Amino acid sequence: MPKEGEVRIPAGCAIAGVFAKDGRNINGELIVRAMTTMHDRSNGLGGGFAGYGIYPQYKDLYALHVFYDNMAARGECEKFIDEMFEIVNLSKIPIRKSPKITDEPLIWRYFVTPHQNKLADSQLDEKEYMVRSVIKINTKFDGSYVFSCGKNMGVFKAVGFPEDVGEFYRLDEYDGYSWTAHGRYPTNTPGWWGGAHPFSMLDYSIVHNGEISSYDANRRFIEMFGYKCTLLTDTEVITYIIDFLLRKEKLTLEETAAVIAAPFWETIENKSPESAARCKYLRNVFSSLLITGPFSILLGFDGGMMALNDRLKLRSMVVGEKGDMTYFASEECAIRMMEPEVDKLWSPRGGEPVIVRLNGGAE
Repeated sequence: MPKEGEVRIPAGCAIAGVFAKDGRNINGELIVRAMTTMHDRSNGLGGGFAGYGIYPQYKDLYALHVFYDNMAARGECEKFIDEMFEIVNLSKIPIRKSPKITDEPLIWRYFVTPHQNKLADSQLDEKEYMVRSVIKINTKFDGSYVFSCGKNMGVFKAVGFPEDVGEFYRLDEYDGYSWTAHGRYPTNTPGWWGGAHPFSMLDYSIVHNGEISSYDANRRFIEMFGYKCTLLTDTEVITYIIDFLLRKEKLTLEETAAVIAAPFWETIENKSPESAARCKYLRNVFSSLLITGPFSILLGFDGGMMALNDRLKLRSMVVGEKGDMTYFASEECAIRMMEPEVDKLWSPRGGEPVIVRLNGGAE
């Protein structure tokens, strides 16, 4: 029987990200190599990546990445996709067969745009039309799951260690200006393909290390606005909260961070009157969207990335900069793998977001 101190408990899950503020192409192999240094933070029950700027030839189209259990499920779902969208291109997502990645579903990719007549009849804007269509597939079509639906970006995930997932999806054949990655160590939910990170809605994607003790309160609130949490993991609700606050409520990234990792009341009282008034408003109006429990997250979005810890900083997060490149990881070793000689390295405070955008510095 191992004694206390003889077993490494790595605080679960590994996350990493890389972002080029000047928009240069970064090959997917870089983020895969970074994840190999944090192998022990995963247990092989989930790995995944999100890349931005990877589909320049289809940059104005939504890229649907879909898991199917079987051909019958694919046939039914494709009828619906064809009904709701104009399909410009469809194909299997290229993979490399590996003995380390097993029981894979059918994995297909569709580049689509909404049928204009359907969109007009719906009286919805284009993004809401897309969200409702995806939620319908994921809740009404057995054996079908859309795990990515943004423009010029894509999620790639599976059951396996992240470095094996990257090899499986041939990420060395993709280039983009931004990548996030996750290695999963599930503690109270099953390891399955849909439950791997990142979770995505439109161009928002989330990788998460931690555990949400406020899940039920968060889920009950967000499902009042049409979202459906069906994937047996608390991280799904973070993605919907982000979409709700940024897209529907039109909050800024800083305000969104002040909702999900809200400052303590005593901290708010020490702010300037204007800042304190805004924080109080956000805490009162969106009290059910405060995320409690230990977490560190990376939010990828079109043109940027945000890193955020819980307000007590109960999960690790390190940030590094080198010129126009910004690196994020659970451990410094992953950043050093991507860039051995960073200009700046720091650990953000709990509840304080680090935001990078194209042609802008870290905030």
